[in-house]
Amino acid sequence: MKHKFFYMSGILTLLWGTAHLFPTAGIVEDFGNISHDNKLIITMEWIVEGMTLIFLGVLTIIITKTDTESKLAKSILKLIIGMLFSLAILSVCTGFWVDFLPFKLCPMIFSISAILIILGMKVKSGGNS
Repeated sequence: MKHKFFYMSGILTLLWGTAHLFPTAGIVEDFGNISHDNKLIITMEWIVEGMTLIFLGVLTIIITKTDTESKLAKSILKLIIGMLFSLAILSVCTGFWVDFLPFKLCPMIFSISAILIILGMKVKSGGNS
C-alpha cells in the first residue's frame, strides 16, 4: 500500500509536469505583442516549471523503486513534499488568480501529490507494500 501512494504522487507530478511542456508556444503567443526577450523569459519559466515537476515525479518514482526506508530516502521525500507545497503556495498567490483553468488546478495537484507522499510515509513497512 505504501508504494502505491508514492507511485501515485510520482506519476501525477510527472504527468502534470509533462502537460506543462506542450502548450508553451501557445501560451507565449497569448501574451501578444511583447519583446523577443520577454517571449524567451516566459518560455524559459514555463519549461522550468514543467521540468521541475518532471524531476520531482521521477525522483519520487526512483526512490520508491529503490529504497523508501533509509534516512536519506526519507529526507529526500520530505524535501519533495516541501517543494510541492511551496509550489502550491506560489501558485495560489499567482497563477490561481488568472482566468485559465489549469492555473487554478496547480495548487490542488501539487498539494495532492505532497499529501500522497505523506500518506505513504505514514504506512508501516512490511507485507505487500
